[in-house]
Amino acid sequence: MGQGSHGPRKPRMTETRTRWATLALAFVSCLPFVSFVPFVSSMRATAQGPSFRSRVDLVNLGVTVTDRRGSLVTDLTPDDLEIYEDGKKQTIRYFTAGAGPGPALHLGLMLDVSESMGEDMSFTKTASIRFLNTLVDAVDVTVVDFDTEVRAARYSQSEFARLIERIRQKKAGGSTALYDAIGVYLDGAGAQDGRKIVLVYTDGGDTRSSISLPELMDLLKASDVTMYAIGELEHQFSSTKNQQRMILQRIAEVTGGQAFFPTAVKELDSVYEKVVAQIRAQYTLAYVSANEKADGAWRRVEVKAVRKDLRVRSRRGYFGPYKP
Repeated sequence: MGQGSHGPRKPRMTETRTRWATLALAFVSCLPFVSFVPFVSSMRATAQGPSFRSRVDLVNLGVTVTDRRGSLVTDLTPDDLEIYEDGKKQTIRYFTAGAGPGPALHLGLMLDVSESMGEDMSFTKTASIRFLNTLVDAVDVTVVDFDTEVRAARYSQSEFARLIERIRQKKAGGSTALYDAIGVYLDGAGAQDGRKIVLVYTDGGDTRSSISLPELMDLLKASDVTMYAIGELEHQFSSTKNQQRMILQRIAEVTGGQAFFPTAVKELDSVYEKVVAQIRAQYTLAYVSANEKADGAWRRVEVKAVRKDLRVRSRRGYFGPYKP
């Protein structure tokens, strides 16, 4: 995905129905390992630990912590959190709090511009622009708009005016290729180092994509992206709405993100504010897996808080490295 490039795209993929080994060959850039080189040479592994000075593969996790009332907890230290992979405790090698210095933030914004958006498009575009204006520390923003086709472009902060103009020019029309759009975003984000957070806005379910939901879930599991989904589903029939709600929840939660369901488009601003607050409060943790196998198997990951009154949200695992 070239910077500032435009045009319809389809996900680059082959058959990915049964084995991660096949998926990995087609999506090697989406593996959940981030190689930290000079980019993090000045960052501390823990509060007292050494800086990373050599190339090392880390399992990278975005972590959100709340108390029992749902309020965000932002004052934790590495000693307050524990990482378990397949039930075995791992050593935290890297830790930053959202409010402090940390990895570069790469932001994604995905907008449904299908025909069903219709009269809501104007407010949706305005709310999206306000959302982007609150995250000026992002090093770049990838915008993906989708209907029957998928169009993607990445903008640096110096190109912000072009980004805003792109959003303002969007018009509603066509079907909804939601899964393909997410696949395109993941394909472009795979080579980026740092925090990758994407917000998806849609008002309905997928009606057009060339990939299935199970294939999309595999791609999400193979990424280290945190995804937030906003589903404005009130115009849908009850049975359809419930199904689409569950799909968006699955898509977001497998990445450690969250899905929101406003009852009216006018609630978008408040939802965006909640997403921004979570981005600001997110911890970044990383560890080197004690599992040295290269079998491409799924590895279940759980991040726990030492304090039992806290709730932790993070991605639930990753596919290990694969060597034939």
